[in-house]
Amino acid sequence: MDGTRVPRYNSYGAYLKRVFGEKVYKLPVNVGATCPNRDGTLACGGCLYCGEDGGAFEGLPATMSVSEQLARNKEYIGRRYGARKFIAYFQTFSNTYLPLPRFVACMEEACLDPDLAGLAIATRPDCVRDDYLRFLAELSARRGVGVELELGLQTVNYRTLAAVRRGHGLAEFIDAVLRAREHGLTVCAHLILNLPGDERLDVVETARVVSALRVAAVKLHALYVLKDTPLGADYLAGRFIPVSAEEYIERVILFLEHLHPDIAVQRLLGRAPAARTLFCNWGLSWRRIHERIVAEMEARDTCQGRRCDYLNGKALTHLSLPA
Repeated sequence: MDGTRVPRYNSYGAYLKRVFGEKVYKLPVNVGATCPNRDGTLACGGCLYCGEDGGAFEGLPATMSVSEQLARNKEYIGRRYGARKFIAYFQTFSNTYLPLPRFVACMEEACLDPDLAGLAIATRPDCVRDDYLRFLAELSARRGVGVELELGLQTVNYRTLAAVRRGHGLAEFIDAVLRAREHGLTVCAHLILNLPGDERLDVVETARVVSALRVAAVKLHALYVLKDTPLGADYLAGRFIPVSAEEYIERVILFLEHLHPDIAVQRLLGRAPAARTLFCNWGLSWRRIHERIVAEMEARDTCQGRRCDYLNGKALTHLSLPA
């Protein structure tokens, strides 16, 4: 044995490095998007766990232009991590809910950056219209950049989706994935493995569904509890008790074992500022939990795809970024 550690999952960073031959980092961009689950179209107040900033804790203000935000973040991240290529990550809320002219202008402005490798656009699966998809397909071909839609699914359990007030079900996610593929775009599924009410069976089924749909990537997020949210009120009242760190680690491993090995894994859990949370990652650093997940997978000699049902299916299509 030479002591080399075997990768236990297909990390997104490693995938991008294989494509480009160098480090590639996402740069968050905030364009002031909102959400139909907050503005009264579907509901007011958003999902049970959603805060006022839509999860973009480290983003710059939307009053800054797209170009200014990219330049500012590029300078910081490039200097800190030695990266020279970047993906513009439109992270806050549902970006395809922007009016189409505003959406087009933001994407076009991002593509003016000479170091841009691709676009990643966070949105809800029920906010994916064909005219937006047609524009993104045309933009990708014209500018030579890859486009990835990050769709917030969270779980395949429709009862849980209703309980946390998502305002959509699994069908909308499936529909959005299929239509994005028709336009040559790729999809990252944003998932939370420890929502109230979900069990290990839901984790397995979520992995099986995204594998069957051949998404390009997944992003896992351990549920944290923000102040001044409905979930925060439930937490303080004792109506919601998070699963243990040990249980979350078990769920992540179970998910990865049932996930197709070609799907890139962008992260295993998220983070949030301590000043704004009531509960986040069991008081541990995200790096420490990540280390525990990998160490446990090594101890069990298991890996992503070990129990996947779809290994003989059609090869996946990843984010098509130029080399």
